[in-house]
Amino acid sequence: MGSAPAPPLGPALSRRWDPLWFGLAVLSIWQLLHLRVGSEGLASPAQTLHRIETLFGSSNFWSNVASTGQAFALSILIAVVVGTTIGLVLGLFHEAGDVFDPILNALSSLPKITLYPIILLFFGLGMPARVAFGTIHAIFPLMILTMNGVRTIRPVVRKTARSLRLSPVQTIRTVLLPAALPEIFTGLRLGVALALLGVLVGEMFASDRGIGFMLMQGVERQDSATIMGLTVLLFTIAVSGGVALLAIDKRLHG
Repeated sequence: MGSAPAPPLGPALSRRWDPLWFGLAVLSIWQLLHLRVGSEGLASPAQTLHRIETLFGSSNFWSNVASTGQAFALSILIAVVVGTTIGLVLGLFHEAGDVFDPILNALSSLPKITLYPIILLFFGLGMPARVAFGTIHAIFPLMILTMNGVRTIRPVVRKTARSLRLSPVQTIRTVLLPAALPEIFTGLRLGVALALLGVLVGEMFASDRGIGFMLMQGVERQDSATIMGLTVLLFTIAVSGGVALLAIDKRLHG
């Protein structure tokens, strides 16, 4: 019997070049806008690249990156521990889940910037406020998706755990968490992006450290090169992290 014909390579090769064409289109539009408004309104790609190189050579930049990274990491850690725990409890107890599900969804859709005065009242300026603001952005996806992940576990799985006489801790550790892991990771993927946004917003409004603070300094000084340089760096980090987490998420749901 003859072998099956090989699939055409044209469409696949074309898709591989799509990111390159998209990047070239963005750079072209960026350069045209720069020519239209000038350097004061929008730095050119070349000016932005030069400013990024300058930032990389500055110790002040790396200290601000470290400050943002510390607040971001603490926000994710607190959101994962607290959000997953609350989600597991609400998922285990259906009546409590039915009561709190609409409340959590309503709070999740609330613009978090409206809570910033309350956060400043409780935590003051500095690292605690930034961590709190990042946490309240990340915690709701984790709570909601963890709760939904536990509630959608097939009843036979729980019956098996009871028949094996597993303790509640053993049931959570060996049965519920592995079964709900895909949904929990989806919540983590969403929470990571939202936590970074929350930390940056907190640094922009009430902080003297961090990348968000540097962005606000650039705005006050009308330093378009610094603004675009930091924006490009944040975009690159967000896209790279998002693509990596999405790939893991797809494998867990596959």
